[in-house]
Amino acid sequence: MADRDPGGLQLLGKYLGLAFLLPCCALVGYIIGYYLDKAFGTGFLKLVFLLFGIAAGFVEVFRELKPDNDGGQ
Repeated sequence: MADRDPGGLQLLGKYLGLAFLLPCCALVGYIIGYYLDKAFGTGFLKLVFLLFGIAAGFVEVFRELKPDNDGGQ
């Protein structure tokens, strides 16, 4: 069952999910930074956590798009 080729709808779902992954990660990072800025009275944490969210989004996109070369283990 693991050797089965994914169908067109499965690939469509995978790539549509990837299209929303990066903006969602960036939004979550910004929201975390926004609330931390309000809690600590600072103004720079929004930007820091936005950058962390963008980096996390890129890492996850690269993980999803990387071909599986480990032989299925």
